[in-house]
Amino acid sequence: MPRLEIHRLGLVPYEPTFADMKALTAMRGPETPDQLWLLQHPPVYTLGLAGKPEHLLEASEVPLVKIDRGGQITYHGPGQAVIYLLIDLARRKLMVRQMVNLMEQAVIDMLAGLGIAAERREGAPGVYVGEAKIAALGIKITRGCSYHGLALNVDMDLAPFSRINPCGYEGLACTQLADLGIALSVDEAHSLLAAQLEKLLEERFPLTIEAAGFSN
Repeated sequence: MPRLEIHRLGLVPYEPTFADMKALTAMRGPETPDQLWLLQHPPVYTLGLAGKPEHLLEASEVPLVKIDRGGQITYHGPGQAVIYLLIDLARRKLMVRQMVNLMEQAVIDMLAGLGIAAERREGAPGVYVGEAKIAALGIKITRGCSYHGLALNVDMDLAPFSRINPCGYEGLACTQLADLGIALSVDEAHSLLAAQLEKLLEERFPLTIEAAGFSN
C-alpha cells in the first residue's frame, strides 16, 4: 500500500521549494511514498509555462518566477495555505482531469464545512465564492507523477492580486476566508484541507497516513 506523508514546512522561499519538488519527482521509484507539503511562501508571483508576461500589470518589489506548471500568473504570500501534492497518479489510477477535480472538490468540501458555498468553473480551474476566486491550483505531471498543487487564501494582503490578471483573467476579484467572516490560522486551514485531500485520495486507493518531518 502506498503511504501518504504529511510535511509541514512552515514559511519557505519559493525557488528552493520548487527545486525540491522537481528533484523528488525525478528520483521517485515504485515504492516512493506520496507526499503533501503544507507551507506558506514569502511574496512571489509565479508564471506558468504558457503564461503571458503582460498579465503582470504593474512592476513591484515582488519577484516573478517562471515555472513549469500549466496556467498563467498567480500570487503567493504569507497568510495563504499552500499544499503541494507529490502524488503518483499512475499508481493510484488517476487521470489528470480527475486529479484537478479532486483538488477542487477538497477545497469545496472544506469550505462547505465552514458554512461557505463554493464552486468550480468549467474552463477556469480553481474554486470560487460568488464572483471571487478563493483558491488557485496548477499541477505538473512528469513520469506519471504530480507536483505543484493548490493555494487557499486565508488571511493575507490581497493587494498584490490587483497588480496582475489573476490566472490570466482581467478584472478577476479575489477573496479570502478572513473577508468571509472565517477566523482560521493558516495551520488550521492546512489541517482541514489536508484532511479533505486525504479523504478523497483514500476513496481511490487505501492509504497509510504518516506524519513526517522534512529536511533537504
